[in-house]
This record gives sequence, structure tokens and C-alpha cells, in this order.
Amino acid sequence: MGVAPGANIGEQVALFEPTHGSAPKYKGLNKVNPMAMMLSGVMMLKHIGEAEAAERLEKAIADVIAEGKYITYDLKPDSERESAVGTSQVADAVIEKLEAKK
Repeated sequence: MGVAPGANIGEQVALFEPTHGSAPKYKGLNKVNPMAMMLSGVMMLKHIGEAEAAERLEKAIADVIAEGKYITYDLKPDSERESAVGTSQVADAVIEKLEAKK
């Protein structure tokens, strides 16, 4: 669920959001996986014709996941959950990948 993007696209408007709920019990804990929101942004970028930006962001997210160092607990095997990072660290890792590809 932490990486499932979503979109509701109509004839005049479109809304992009993660498919999971808001998880209010995790509010302020820096724990929730932000990748579904980022991937919803990828979908939005594609929708508005920004294919290159969408591709860059999607690649940066994929690279962070493949590296496995800066991912949240939900993407870690149970035996490795202690090494999980928080929401902001995932975002920082994706930003770092984007900046490295300029």
C-alpha cells in the first residue's frame, strides 16, 4: 500500500493521491512511506504532459527502493525493520537522486 499511487481523472479536472488512507495514528511520527504520494505526482506529471520530469522522479524513486538503504519499515523484511528510516529521510534520498541526475 505504501507505494500504490492513484488518480481520479475527469473531463475537466484530475485528482492525484495515494490509494491508501491518511493513517492518522502515524501523524507526526515521521514513519509513513511517502512513495505513494510521490508516485501519484509522477502520474500527475505524465497527465499534464511533463513526461521527462515524470520519468526522472520515477527513476529516482526506483533507485532509492533498489538501493534499499533509505526505505521505510513497510518495505523492509521483518528481520531488517530496525534499519528502516522515516518519511523525511526517504524524501531526502529521492531528492538527492534527482539532484545527482541534473
